[in-house]
Amino acid sequence: MPLIPAVPTTPDSIVLIHGMWLTPLSWEQWADRYRAAGYRVLTPAWPGMEETVEEIRRDPAALADQSVAQIVDHYEGIIRSLDRAPILIGHCFGGAFTQMLLDRGLGAAGVAIDSAPVKGVLRLPVSTVKAGLPVLRNPTNRHRAVPLTLDQFHQTLTNTMSRAEAERLYQRYAVPAAGNLLFEAAVANVNPRTALRVDFGNERRAPLLLIADGADRVAPPTVSQATAGCYRKSTAITGYKEFPGRPHYSLGQPGWEEVADYALNWAVEAAKSRRPLSTNR
Repeated sequence: MPLIPAVPTTPDSIVLIHGMWLTPLSWEQWADRYRAAGYRVLTPAWPGMEETVEEIRRDPAALADQSVAQIVDHYEGIIRSLDRAPILIGHCFGGAFTQMLLDRGLGAAGVAIDSAPVKGVLRLPVSTVKAGLPVLRNPTNRHRAVPLTLDQFHQTLTNTMSRAEAERLYQRYAVPAAGNLLFEAAVANVNPRTALRVDFGNERRAPLLLIADGADRVAPPTVSQATAGCYRKSTAITGYKEFPGRPHYSLGQPGWEEVADYALNWAVEAAKSRRPLSTNR
């Protein structure tokens, strides 16, 4: 199915929110595809990650104490500066941030791809725990920026790809990640003041699509399915779609176009069905 082009009656802007161990560059193919269809595409970085991949690797100090609240507030400011409510698409932790931003009343529609769980999602597969061990095994990592090795990147983010392809993606996209984020996520369900939360019963939020990748080891489909189940208490539009055989970093795996097109077309149609469109003011 071809992409629905940007027209005056639909949201004309898209905000792409990257995930952990990656930068906005990880969206480069999606951004180009959406721009070719006429959309204004923004790919803002998390605070402290505005530099190039090489510069972040060389000096990741600015990432050490990133927090969920800091990052989501940063994106809220960007979204509120726009004239019209954009479509929000987030990957991994960016998917959790997308849910939080929708809960704040922002966005015309949102898509959370392989989303990290928010508070209330109790399903935690063994593979998810293993994916977080490079950070969580050492408590001092809470205040550090922690990189993945090539082997860890291949095993967790690109497990369906060849090692050569994994290495190409690793060299182009991989950066250290704020250990604090994983520690926040690890205790979210027992922390009454966690920032990593949404009101699952919020009936005023914009439509949300949860996308899962069938071979994902970081956030397997059971996580997205459990998240979708939590939203059943709301009458707001919530969708779920699974793409079999795809890894966590499906954004760059061959065939990514199918995922990108489905995500945007769903969001455009869902936003049109919700009148009036949500605003940022």
